[in-house]
Amino acid sequence: MEERVIGNGTLADGLVATIRGRIAARTLVPGAKLPSIRAFAKTMRVSNSTVVEAYDRLAAEGAIRSRPGSGFYVAAPLAPLSLAEIGPTLDRAVDPFWIARQSLEAGDDVLKPGCGWLPPSWMPEDALRKALRALSRADDSTLADYGSPLGLTPLRQLLARRMAERGIEASPEQILLVDSGTHAIDLVCRYLLQPGYTVLVDDPCYFNFHSMLRAHQARVVGVPYTPSGPDIGLFARALSEHRPRLYITNSALQNPTGATLSPVTAHKVLKLADEAGLTIVEDDIFADFEQTPAPRLAAFDGLDRVVHIGSFSKTLSASLRCGFIAAPRGWIEGLTDLRIATSFGSSRMSAELVLSILKDGSYRRHMEGLRVRLSRARDATIARLAPLGLTPWIEPEAGMLLWCRLPEGLDAAEIAKRALARNVVLAPGNAFSLSRSANGFLRFNVSQSLDERMFEVLEAAMRESR
Repeated sequence: MEERVIGNGTLADGLVATIRGRIAARTLVPGAKLPSIRAFAKTMRVSNSTVVEAYDRLAAEGAIRSRPGSGFYVAAPLAPLSLAEIGPTLDRAVDPFWIARQSLEAGDDVLKPGCGWLPPSWMPEDALRKALRALSRADDSTLADYGSPLGLTPLRQLLARRMAERGIEASPEQILLVDSGTHAIDLVCRYLLQPGYTVLVDDPCYFNFHSMLRAHQARVVGVPYTPSGPDIGLFARALSEHRPRLYITNSALQNPTGATLSPVTAHKVLKLADEAGLTIVEDDIFADFEQTPAPRLAAFDGLDRVVHIGSFSKTLSASLRCGFIAAPRGWIEGLTDLRIATSFGSSRMSAELVLSILKDGSYRRHMEGLRVRLSRARDATIARLAPLGLTPWIEPEAGMLLWCRLPEGLDAAEIAKRALARNVVLAPGNAFSLSRSANGFLRFNVSQSLDERMFEVLEAAMRESR
């Protein structure tokens, strides 16, 4: 009897792809024994002959090897880690790498309402140029030498004072300068995780959290996010069922929703984390966008089991690679060793530039103007999306992000593909959702959504997708 097909291939094709994916994801390493034919057939709900065919094909291409009387074993050399092969195959329109690459590689003629950063013209160009001119007159070691492992001391001292204004008590010795918020999370993951460890994330959350954790071969579990923070009942259940090592979240202006953690939810999260021995990574890169500071987990916790991170990529310059980690005292030495192992010294020039702009008052003035400008852009974007039937999940108090629900029955991924053909990069919801339950949402960056062409393209893409 002819074999059934699934998708674009036979059942045997599916088994071959599954095993290849596990090898690529390194859940099957050289020498690992594969399930017996009968056991694998039962697990996959296929016939023994289907498994035989799949194993024969993999053996023929050298991926596995038969040992008579013993079974089948992975024989292929360990392939380079392929993030695209880890987890389910995604439509490229909702793949995080698709969004990031389209945004980063876009030419000047491409509109990017789906990206997560401000237009260059919104950055403090005059302050940057002034600081660069001053830095050009610095001594030779500043211009040419490696920075110290912890990073520029005066900047760490200033960051400690800034965090104190938000109620976070951290000495300069508890602060490690890094290249970015992403670099900070990578170092924390390297420090705390091993392959197979479980990590909680919000659902939806910043899509690069998914990519980062896949690179660390972590098991990722999503917790539905509400306008006041994670769903506490489901958060508690996830802790009980999965015993995660980490929880990564935004306390303020959560990406992609723009929501802010409430004090009540923050206390409940910390109580549950303490009972479960859970470490929390609080990604605070949008802190300076706030009009009124929201509660911080690190402030309530005192940097006991909360790691607080931030950067200046979103507010000052993405070209100035400068972020920071504030962590428990006992962790800083280990994190510093990892910093040296992965990037050797800190970027002294970037740190000097950030320090100069923070000290002379220009950054404060820039942020005051930027908050007003973003507020106007948010109101304008909401008003322009309304006639198209897109409604905000919530209206954020500040920031650049707007999480919008599409009219019933529309597919965000399909709309994004149609918009891309017209040189508009959108961010469809399922890229942010581990459960893939956000297909009816798009994330908009209001600072990148002021060109009327974006709305014209969006309207056309929605009409064609009906």
